[in-house]
Amino acid sequence: MQQTFGLFPIPLTRVQGAINASLIQRLKDAALASNKSTNVATHLLSHTRMLDPGQDALFAELAGRIQPELVQFGRLLFGETLNWRIKEMWMHVLERGGSQFMHTHANSFISAILYLTRPDPSARTIFHKSLGSAEFVFKNDGPGVEIGEFNGDKWFLPNAEPGDLILYPSHLLHGVPPNQGGRRISIALNAIPDRLNSQGYRIAFSCNKH
Repeated sequence: MQQTFGLFPIPLTRVQGAINASLIQRLKDAALASNKSTNVATHLLSHTRMLDPGQDALFAELAGRIQPELVQFGRLLFGETLNWRIKEMWMHVLERGGSQFMHTHANSFISAILYLTRPDPSARTIFHKSLGSAEFVFKNDGPGVEIGEFNGDKWFLPNAEPGDLILYPSHLLHGVPPNQGGRRISIALNAIPDRLNSQGYRIAFSCNKH
């Protein structure tokens, strides 16, 4: 008998239909009406300012809808039901031809993407293995090589629908390839627990921005 185990896997959760059509439309309207800043790498991607869900009724409603999903995902990461809080949200509007470079999210444990439109297959979010290493790298890829979960270094999210929520650890590299379709609207967010405790060594976290 032979068994293969995936050791220390990284969780990524997709929640289909996390919010209803009415909330999706109100959030889309807010994204298009909000003042936005152009991304430093391309004028075809723009972002709203960082939003505190506690200071806006619409985003407070959204936070309430997805809070249970954060708690459940946090249990996967830390093995305990913790008190989670969304630190900030912001909205992305990606036009045809735009893309987003690979990045991670600092000062956060859980990050998430909420789709407000159906992205073109060309602009599916891509996740990538960590690029940080001081060691020599050996690879075996090219024609005839079968890429799977153990030898691949990137993974494309399956096609998403409006209202789908993607939760992942904030340290995970991700980006968006060039968008060959129509306008793509999404919300990004970061969340932290109130504390962590390792055998009595405690650390507390606060969302105080001052």
